[in-house]
Amino acid sequence: MLWIKALHIVFVASWFAGLFYLPRIFVNLAMVAPGSVAERERLVLMARKLLRFTTILAVPAVALGLWLWLGYGIGRGPGNGWMHAKLAVVLLVIGYHHACAVLLRKLIAETSRKSHVWFRWFNEVPVLLLLMAVVLVVVKPF
Repeated sequence: MLWIKALHIVFVASWFAGLFYLPRIFVNLAMVAPGSVAERERLVLMARKLLRFTTILAVPAVALGLWLWLGYGIGRGPGNGWMHAKLAVVLLVIGYHHACAVLLRKLIAETSRKSHVWFRWFNEVPVLLLLMAVVLVVVKPF
């Protein structure tokens, strides 16, 4: 079980690293001057590759977490309300990941009306989600 837990932590950390950086690329894309085709294409390429890699990392992160929960019973039974909250956070992280994919498609199609300031605030969301998940797992407040 400790190997599964260790791998889960590594994949979750890697997944979040991608979710921390991808919106920073969005900030830069939103700031590209009109006519800067090469800069825009480079940022789009970076964002596409990072989204693809981050999605690949999300799969084992979620699968290993499910293995710990369903296979080893971590967070099951009475007194484990923290796990329900953590599962809700995981769903929010998956939703955020999906939102990143939607935003990237809009940025590529040049239909996004979001400003670089909006993307800067959007970039703070995974920090809060990670904080909530870690507190729930370590502190187990309920």
